[in-house]
Amino acid sequence: MQHDVIIIGGGYAGMAAALQLVRARRSVLVIDAGQRRNRFADSSHGFLGQDGVNPAEIADTARAQLAKYPTMTWRSAEAQTAEGEKDAFDVRTTDGDAHLGRRILFATGLSDTLPPIDGLGERWGKSAFHCPYCHGYELNEGRIGVIASGPMSLHQALIVSEWGATTLLLNSALTLDEEAKAALARRDISVAHTNIAAVTGNADVRLVDGQTLSFAGLFVAPHSEPATPIAQTLGCKLDETPMGRQIYTDLSKETSVAGAFACGDVARVPHSLSLAVADGAWAGAQAHQSLVF
Repeated sequence: MQHDVIIIGGGYAGMAAALQLVRARRSVLVIDAGQRRNRFADSSHGFLGQDGVNPAEIADTARAQLAKYPTMTWRSAEAQTAEGEKDAFDVRTTDGDAHLGRRILFATGLSDTLPPIDGLGERWGKSAFHCPYCHGYELNEGRIGVIASGPMSLHQALIVSEWGATTLLLNSALTLDEEAKAALARRDISVAHTNIAAVTGNADVRLVDGQTLSFAGLFVAPHSEPATPIAQTLGCKLDETPMGRQIYTDLSKETSVAGAFACGDVARVPHSLSLAVADGAWAGAQAHQSLVF
């Protein structure tokens, strides 16, 4: 069977795209490996109508709504390769199955690489975050630590200081020039020059000199890459961003390969659930229009 659109990735962007397509009565196959990027978080914030709701609940509700459409097919599997061209794409899963589609849409999300600091990964999504719009309010204007991971950390610290008294922990990942120092001083942001030994407790940062700094929460900008290299197997171009690499798309969300689209965190910055859903809805509509025109 040939589907109108094969969507690789059943997260929020992928499901938003699927919804537009099945409502146009197009045949849609979603192939999903079940690894949502925000699976570490207990609640989602900043998404209108779903503020404070567990992100898994949002995903489950969306999937149940999609299942009611007769042209919708869901396949729990990992897509491994994508080949072919417009109107004749071939997607293979790791279990050996082959699926044909006229269009393909990558909504694979990203994988995040955190600085190699003991204890940081265990707190990711719980007391260590990347987006203050998603998690800053819940810190109740407490002390906030920003762990530097590169040049973007300066911008992150300046923004995060809106949510509480902020300390930028350089950790040998960022050098401040005079302009940067002045910008931090204007926002009353403290700077810690000593390297980090570990993160302990809720959000306590133990420095290599033995000093411990306690925070209500931590923010860090991870390095992000597409969660799977499948778009590259099709020949899709990648873009470099300050946060890592993503799939290049034009304004219609089409990649550098005709007939192949991409949406969500893997194809835009900045990243949030709200923006991923909006991007997916637009990509789904554009993929549909490409079938019409």
